[in-house]
Order: sequence, then structure tokens, then C-alpha cells
Amino acid sequence: MIYIIEDDLDFAKCIKRYCRDENSKIFSNAIEAMGQIDKDFPNLIFLDILLTGPDGFTFLNELASYSDTSKIPVVVISSLNLKGKDLSDYGVVGVLNKDTLTPKEVENYVKRYSH
Repeated sequence: MIYIIEDDLDFAKCIKRYCRDENSKIFSNAIEAMGQIDKDFPNLIFLDILLTGPDGFTFLNELASYSDTSKIPVVVISSLNLKGKDLSDYGVVGVLNKDTLTPKEVENYVKRYSH
């Protein structure tokens, strides 16, 4: 199960297609995703930072506050310049730039973390 938390539905659908995983779920905000996480525990999360409502950093803090969800690998996808920022304490295993990411980069994270 892969979560894609992104408020741009068209962009979220592209990420879902790149994941090549029929069990991927798209959430338009962090609240929806947190409400579902106990029912369908994800193996991997692709997370936009600039979300409507609670932002991605708030979501990362929420994940980190629970022992089970703190272990979920998260790939941040953002147009913000986050390269060089250490987000590993929040389970972030990678940062992709929205403007330059490629399908192959998404696929590589899926292969590595979604099993």
C-alpha cells in the first residue's frame, strides 16, 4: 500500500501512475490520510509539503509521534528547496523536486521501500 498525499489531483494521479501499484491511495490532505492509516497501513508515503490545511511538516510530526507510524518511509515531493535538509528523524528517506522529478525516481523509491 502506497499513500500519495497531494492536493493537486492531476499531479497525484501522475505519481500514482509512476508507482505502478494498484493499491496506491491518493489523499488530498493530511487529515484524510491520518484518518485512514490505521485501516490501511502504508508501506511508503509520497508527501507534498505545501498542503491545504495541516501542511506536510505537521503530518511528519504526527507520524513521528507514534511508534508504528514513525517507521513508515516517506518521500517528500515539493517545489520548496529542501535539498540538504536532514529530515531523517521524521522517516524521510528522500526528497524529490516537483519541477524536475522523473518517473524513474518514483519507481526507484517504490521498488526499494514498497514490499
